[in-house]
Amino acid sequence: MTRVDWAGQTTLVTGASAGIGAEFARQLAARGSDLVLVARRADRLTALAAELTAASGVRVDVVPLDLGRPAAGRALAAEVDRRGIAVTSVVNCAGFGTHGPFHSEDADRLAEMVAVDVTALVDVSRAFVDRLRASTGVLVNVASMAAYLPAPDMAVYAAAKAFVLSFTEALWAESRDSGLRVLVLSPGATDTEFFDVVGNDAADGGRGRQSPQEVVATAFRALDRRNPPPSMAVGRANRASVRAVRLLTRRRAVLLMAAITGRAAEDGVARRAAA
Repeated sequence: MTRVDWAGQTTLVTGASAGIGAEFARQLAARGSDLVLVARRADRLTALAAELTAASGVRVDVVPLDLGRPAAGRALAAEVDRRGIAVTSVVNCAGFGTHGPFHSEDADRLAEMVAVDVTALVDVSRAFVDRLRASTGVLVNVASMAAYLPAPDMAVYAAAKAFVLSFTEALWAESRDSGLRVLVLSPGATDTEFFDVVGNDAADGGRGRQSPQEVVATAFRALDRRNPPPSMAVGRANRASVRAVRLLTRRRAVLLMAAITGRAAEDGVARRAAA
């Protein structure tokens, strides 16, 4: 594959109002890509658009949209077509998680999580994939290290990210005869608003958090390869963990994660009690 000409791209980024999505927008703009920023919070998107236009001189369009709505991807494609924007790359960062035993979770919140983390990602990917295959752009879907193991107390989130991993790796294989580069990116715990939404700082398992800059830089290093991989975990330790997980039985894997998330929950209670 030839290297991506980022200055010739118009990249749509979902979840662009904060965290990894906002950092993808910044690094894409620095590489010369025009942008379409998508998230619910219009004020944040507008502020980021002004920042990126001033810093890099790229065109930045803002599309405020709740990706939890039905057929969100098709609505998004219709809106960019209405505006005459030719999207050539897509980065799906939108998503959130919750933390707690499944039987205690709010059913509506779980349904919203599946709608954003799974359904919208599939719908956005499908709505744009034909035009991406006709270009020399990229499709990046952000999963998580949680994709590699079932995660008690984050059961639905981990299952959703496992879906993203499997789905995107399959698209990578399907797209090898096209000019489209497909990558699923799996960060570990990252210093973003994710844990504010989760409602439990201890959901990171007590591990150090990566920076959004590190996460996005890893994605570009993978995409800039002559033969990009289908998936990439962020950080050497996480990549070693992915290899190690393959040696575990399913029983040992889920019990390992239960021990980690159990300690995380206990640590969170202890920290709150001490505060």
